[in-house]
Amino acid sequence: MNHLTIVDHPLVQHKLSVMRRASTPSNQFRQLLREISHLLAYEVTRDLPMTSERIETPVCAMDAPMLDGKKLALVSILRAGNGLLDGVLELIPSARVGFVGLYRDEETLEPVQYYFKVPEGMDERMVIAVDPMLATGNSSAAAIDLLKESGAKNIKFLCLLAAPEGVARMKEAHPDVQIVTASLDERLDEKGYIVPGLGDAGDRMFGTK
Repeated sequence: MNHLTIVDHPLVQHKLSVMRRASTPSNQFRQLLREISHLLAYEVTRDLPMTSERIETPVCAMDAPMLDGKKLALVSILRAGNGLLDGVLELIPSARVGFVGLYRDEETLEPVQYYFKVPEGMDERMVIAVDPMLATGNSSAAAIDLLKESGAKNIKFLCLLAAPEGVARMKEAHPDVQIVTASLDERLDEKGYIVPGLGDAGDRMFGTK
């Protein structure tokens, strides 16, 4: 599946296993999510455009590699996306930030939009949408729809966990969007939760039920 990248780095996998434990408290869960987001960010930004700039080191002059083009845009799919957003933003503090507010109707499992705000010039930026869980894929696909309507053309999707059903839904709706995740889990249960998963990421981040 060349539209899916699984980051199997040992540190990522270890931290994810600790997050999966039902006994892991919210404060540790948030910290681990922040740490993992740093590691995932290296992979999702691997092909950022580069240029060179003439600089002076303490020894000599050189043509040094530098990022090129407009600053990238990080878009959090609320509310759980903020957990990944904070970590990636620490690594790329110059990035522009947007938000997509969606919640999942628990009966239909379909997304309902309540907020949308993104930076200008989306057509000229690499856009990274972040949400810890790619479950049914309905909310994620809807969020990408909105980003494309805003002009975004170069979009990646960063998540902590993905279910095969969500990956298939995203590939069907947006085959041009690369998915980067720490794990492709087994399946969804009858309530649309990822199995084995880690529960509701938002609830575990913020201590809500």
